[in-house]
Amino acid sequence: MIQPQIVLLREGTDTSQGKGQLISNINACMAVGPRGLDKLVHDDKGVTTISNDGATIMKLLDIVHPAAKSLVDIAKSQDSEVGDGTTTVVILAGEFLREAKPFVEDGVHPQNIIKWFRAAARMAVDKVREISVSIEGASPEEKSELLKKCAMTTLSSKLVGGEKEFFAQMCVDAVNTLDQGAFIFLYTDLLDPRMIGVKKVMGGSMRDSFLVDGVAFKKAFSYAGFEQQPKYFENPKVLALNLELELKSERDNAEVRLSDPSKYQEIVDAEWNIIYDKLEKCVASGAKIILSRLAIGDLATQYFADRGVFCAGRLQEEDLVRVTKATGAKVQTTVNDLNDEQLGSCAVFEEKQVGNERFNLFRGCPASKTCTMVLRGGAEQFIEEAARSLNDAIEIVRRAVKNAAIVPGGGAIDMELSRHLRDYARTVAGKGQLFINAFAKALEVIPRQLCDNSGFDATDVLNKLRQKHASGDPSGANYGLNVNDGGIMDTYEAFIWEPALVKINAISAACEATCLVLSIDETVKNPRSEGADGQPIHAPGGRGGRGGRGRGRGRGRGMRR
Repeated sequence: MIQPQIVLLREGTDTSQGKGQLISNINACMAVGPRGLDKLVHDDKGVTTISNDGATIMKLLDIVHPAAKSLVDIAKSQDSEVGDGTTTVVILAGEFLREAKPFVEDGVHPQNIIKWFRAAARMAVDKVREISVSIEGASPEEKSELLKKCAMTTLSSKLVGGEKEFFAQMCVDAVNTLDQGAFIFLYTDLLDPRMIGVKKVMGGSMRDSFLVDGVAFKKAFSYAGFEQQPKYFENPKVLALNLELELKSERDNAEVRLSDPSKYQEIVDAEWNIIYDKLEKCVASGAKIILSRLAIGDLATQYFADRGVFCAGRLQEEDLVRVTKATGAKVQTTVNDLNDEQLGSCAVFEEKQVGNERFNLFRGCPASKTCTMVLRGGAEQFIEEAARSLNDAIEIVRRAVKNAAIVPGGGAIDMELSRHLRDYARTVAGKGQLFINAFAKALEVIPRQLCDNSGFDATDVLNKLRQKHASGDPSGANYGLNVNDGGIMDTYEAFIWEPALVKINAISAACEATCLVLSIDETVKNPRSEGADGQPIHAPGGRGGRGGRGRGRGRGRGMRR
């Protein structure tokens, strides 16, 4: 008897399943890892980005493979959670899948691999915690130096690696200026990174970059009379406004009908009296610096200049927010009833020339500890990459301050974890031994990639590292790659450190992404999301076209096939 055919999915549905589909997903994920040196990415708009930051590269690449997109997500999560190790986590996930691929091809059920990979990841994380060293008890001077070493390790592989000591000190100084408790009621993060501003000025060399102990921003748009204003104050009062101080004739916004032409002058005088009243109240408040998100016109600028008051209008939102938090000023929407409680203060205000730009600097702010890094460089792409590199270093220093446990870098921790798992695998009977060995071998991808990036023979260096870590020498666990001469060295003694949190999060996230890809046994491509010509149909009201044909600008009449 012939069984009737059951049509479950609509015509045009594409399904891929079985071993072939799983291997295809693994191949796609293996191809994603941003290995090697810096990458130059440019889009169809002509925007060029040069970076070796894993999260930045993954965001810029338009990855369409559904399984490979999971690696983009773990790079983003690593960046948001610890701020560094984004390349590490993607490379680890790709290598875990590469080691799992032969088992899948031989017919091993993916759940067996997932079970032992997760067990190996838990063991690796426990081992990291076991061999990590806390720097909590050090004196402030020692701790600052230790944090600098962590930042230098992060910057070693970056574009600014040639000046890593200079920038590492800048990052440590920036984090040390942050308030470690004042904003706990506003933010869950005590060391709030939003209080570190980054400004970029083209020109000069990297060493022309400097750190401002306070707030700095480019001179705002200015009107006539600006040059007559004073540019230096000590202990000034600061008034922050969300208000226009500009003469705007009411005839632009309203219609006025007059029966007596002589009344026209009274209306003009009223307009002038309104603006003068506002300006007098600003000066009477005692503020010497007046800032506003909205325009401060030429009349107000000249008025303030005549009275020895500095003003700046059309400030960017982020600059005004940082100034108000740092000085204690409260943004006002009116100038009525101003008092000292609504004004902020700082120790020194000055305007300074930086390259071709002029900057307004607020130093010694009492309300909150904040700082601004002014970066210099010869090319726009270079400065942008320097900012991304310093962001990674700042995040590392912040994590090291809050979780003061460090492990040796340079591939040392990865080789020690690999040795530990290989030793454990010998005690496991059955297939689990193979899977744990595969996980251990995958961990060696980090020192191998470091060798490749440094131009050395990875096979030779890895053999030396394996021998050293297996020698039983207590200090052997700290040996990693020496990128200067291609040998091996005690990276702990050489102060090549990284926070244990970075390695823990990288291993955990990479293992979870690997298990996610291995657990997929079928991919279904739903045709309902495509039009007759293969173009996507957008939601009603979008640009899907009338009737969902994917052409023209639709008016939201629904989707019909």
